[in-house]
Amino acid sequence: MVDDAFRVRSNVVASQADLHRRFGGVVPELAARHHVERLPAVLDEALAQAGVDLRAVTAVAVTCGPGLVGSLSVGVAAAKALAYTRGCPLVGVNHLEGHVYANRLTGAPWKLPAVALIVSGAHTDLVYMPGERRYRVLGRTRDDAAGEAFDKIARAMGLGYPGGPRLDRLAEEGDPDALPFPPAFLDGGEEFSFSGLKTAALRLWRAGPQDDEGFRRHFAAGFRRAVVEALVTKLFRAVDRLRPRTVMLAGGVAANALLRRRVAAEASRRDLPVLIPPPVLCTDNAAMIAAAGLVRLAQGERDDLRLGAAADLPLDEAGEVDPS
Repeated sequence: MVDDAFRVRSNVVASQADLHRRFGGVVPELAARHHVERLPAVLDEALAQAGVDLRAVTAVAVTCGPGLVGSLSVGVAAAKALAYTRGCPLVGVNHLEGHVYANRLTGAPWKLPAVALIVSGAHTDLVYMPGERRYRVLGRTRDDAAGEAFDKIARAMGLGYPGGPRLDRLAEEGDPDALPFPPAFLDGGEEFSFSGLKTAALRLWRAGPQDDEGFRRHFAAGFRRAVVEALVTKLFRAVDRLRPRTVMLAGGVAANALLRRRVAAEASRRDLPVLIPPPVLCTDNAAMIAAAGLVRLAQGERDDLRLGAAADLPLDEAGEVDPS
């Protein structure tokens, strides 16, 4: 629950990592079933943590896409039932927009225009925000998202699921200069590509002493740096071109320790404010969706009970597209 001042009253996350770990990734049908099973208890716990009951709910925000349509449909159906029962507004929120608006929950000044880098398991989007809920997508990944690349390499290393955070922790102990990793598509303007780096990394991994702990640490450190440098290079290439008032980082990969350090350092060099959510608000959570929903409500937007779920919902469709 989030109040009108963007203060988090409660934020309950029901992780499915243990459920999907044995499969090495998310199984859509199991994910949807787990949503059905856990949702009532999560709602009760959120109300309890906030110290209120359902009468305190004055609006309901829900993710309507992009994502796994089965899981999205469970959430949308529950949100519509809750809004109908309470007689309060319903707002559907784009998942990527929610990640951006997690930065409203940090308490730091919110200054636009901004350049935002949204990095997760499924998305790597570089976005210019000239105003509230106005977006111009500057570049996307042509193949794997950054988080997907981290997870695939972590799986090859036997780090399990979700592997990205484990690779990040292992990389903290390694030397990124110890092994020869190629850069990850530094050309191509402001678009991204990680498939070439992933292929090179897999070859290097298969040719190396995989049981050697030093090799494992250095491999993780080198791969992490190659991904992060591509992200940071493209982000600040856009920043230097567009001269925003703020730099934003968002999405699950925004919890990556090196990425956070590098973005903060480059923003500081340019004397620019940088917004990065705390790690708990980087991964998928309800508070960020509530924050984006608050902004939609303030702009007079509402959805009716015909709201549906969409597996593919571009950020351009979340708000007004800036044509410039």
